[in-house]
Amino acid sequence: MRTFGYSEFLYILEAARWTIGLSLMAFVGGGIVGLTLALSRTSESRMLRGWSIGFIQLFRGTPLLLQLFLIFFGAPVIGIDVNPWLAAGIALTLNSGAFLGEIWRGCIEAIPGGQWEAADALGLSYRWKMRDVVLPQALKIAVPPTVGYLVQIVKGTSLAAIIGFTELTRAGQIINNATFEPMLVFSVVAVIYFLLCWPLSLLAARMERRLAASLVR
Repeated sequence: MRTFGYSEFLYILEAARWTIGLSLMAFVGGGIVGLTLALSRTSESRMLRGWSIGFIQLFRGTPLLLQLFLIFFGAPVIGIDVNPWLAAGIALTLNSGAFLGEIWRGCIEAIPGGQWEAADALGLSYRWKMRDVVLPQALKIAVPPTVGYLVQIVKGTSLAAIIGFTELTRAGQIINNATFEPMLVFSVVAVIYFLLCWPLSLLAARMERRLAASLVR
């Protein structure tokens, strides 16, 4: 057994980069999936609305941990080998996409009906209506909750430890198994998570206040 020291702290700190990398992967990938879902949910096609609702309900209605298990342990059953990094990235991307899609769908539908009617009066197709009228206004509303949800993505990466991906939580487990100092080790892990998430929370709150002020004016 060894004691917790600088090298152990450095090991945990270096694992934070994998937490950040996985978070960015989930956010970018989830953003692409989420935008597709949001546009499908608000489209004029019943088929697109149907599949997007089903996707969102599936991934919002089941635990992220279960989704990780199904992808990591289920893929080899059908002949597809996935490593923990890929499995965690796919699960977090799909899960984040479902939540972001619903967030952005709400922002799109929050645009006043008069804006939609004005676009219809100009004879704009759905594509140009969304591009030139609706989405620029929805983007302004969507930024604060999107930044706020990024905090949930960062914290959600901790579940990847269960399938062996060495991010921040998993690194803490490894060091704890070597030092048997759980209070110290996981306090350090908690502080690093806090330092990652706190600035994002402050940024989201600041954006919400600025948005509220702009809407009042």
